[in-house]
Amino acid sequence: MLGLGLRHRSQVCGLQLPFSVDQFFGAFAAYNRAVWPAQVLLYISAFAVIVLLFWNRPSGSRIISLTLSFLWAWMAIAYHFAFFARINPAARIFAVLFLVQAAYFLIAGAIRRRLRFQATASWENWAGGVLIVFALVAYPLLGLAAGERFPAFPTFGLPCPTTLFTLGTLLFMERPLPKFAFAVPLLWAGIGSLAAFQLHVFQDLSLLLSGLAVVVVFVARIFTSRAVEVAGNGVRR
Repeated sequence: MLGLGLRHRSQVCGLQLPFSVDQFFGAFAAYNRAVWPAQVLLYISAFAVIVLLFWNRPSGSRIISLTLSFLWAWMAIAYHFAFFARINPAARIFAVLFLVQAAYFLIAGAIRRRLRFQATASWENWAGGVLIVFALVAYPLLGLAAGERFPAFPTFGLPCPTTLFTLGTLLFMERPLPKFAFAVPLLWAGIGSLAAFQLHVFQDLSLLLSGLAVVVVFVARIFTSRAVEVAGNGVRR
């Protein structure tokens, strides 16, 4: 990271954390040791999602939704409940929120089939692709460049890189854009980005930027839809 001295600070910018930087990275280490080699399977599931985005079949969207549901349930149980809650009482609240998001992907996407994913040449898809590549490639490389080493390392399947991946994947959804799909990921983008300043995980700045990018996309889609609707009404008159 940025030197051992920084790892022992538990107060940054006037905000007192319930854990130290050492404890924070210690939770990563404990998680990674306990679940190994699940990280490999989690990466494989992410690459499967990428393939399915370009597989233009209804079953592809269902499998993507199931995968996202599994990832968010995994983060809730395997990380928040099992490890992060040991050092941060708020982790139990985070776990519940992540389970709600997992349930949403399961019900709306896999069961009711309301979430449809398709790769096109739209600028939203390009933005989503950038976020996916960043989550799987650039994010870990930036961590290594900052001095982070396995097992005290935020691997895919932990909240921050997986949230980036989820936001990128959601940008491949067809219209109309379901608002609730973004709710918890955007909330975590805000919470997780604090780690960039408070815990010196500077690659988590990407969470803040990705959250802002998704909001811009979301607002742009709303205005575009309204403009098309107004134009349509004008033609009918």
